[in-house]
Amino acid sequence: MSTLEVKAIQAPTGYDLQMPAGHILQVVNFRSTAANTSTTSTGFQDAGIAVTITPSSANSKIWVMASVNGLHKDGANTSAGTRLVRGSTELSQIDAISLHDDSTSPTGACTSMNYLDSPNTTSATEYKIQFRSCTGGTVYVNTRYSSSHTTHSTITLMEVAG
Repeated sequence: MSTLEVKAIQAPTGYDLQMPAGHILQVVNFRSTAANTSTTSTGFQDAGIAVTITPSSANSKIWVMASVNGLHKDGANTSAGTRLVRGSTELSQIDAISLHDDSTSPTGACTSMNYLDSPNTTSATEYKIQFRSCTGGTVYVNTRYSSSHTTHSTITLMEVAG
């Protein structure tokens, strides 16, 4: 039996190395470190959860996986909304997330989003999470309860060959 071992595969000069459709071409990830980001706005605000990818081909798809953690509120009758945007284009939205109103508790609401996007570009493209208060009360994301209870939100992008 023979074994082929290589350190790299490189296309000849003047040619592009093409991966079959469905293969993952690159992965980028962001893990938030900011704690207690808040808003009272009923309009969407940046949550500080964003990452940029530069697709290698215009026919690539971008698979977005986001996890928003540590959602809390101050006061009663407040719920939150989150959304995923590419640039300024809304891709997905979750509204009326029920929240805990005790920000000292190590339990907070969380939400996740998965979205397969077709940005049709080879330019650097930013994906980010925004959040809002549905009723005008204070809403927090990435609530930090203590040095031993910190939540982190993440957003991961995978370029999928088209």
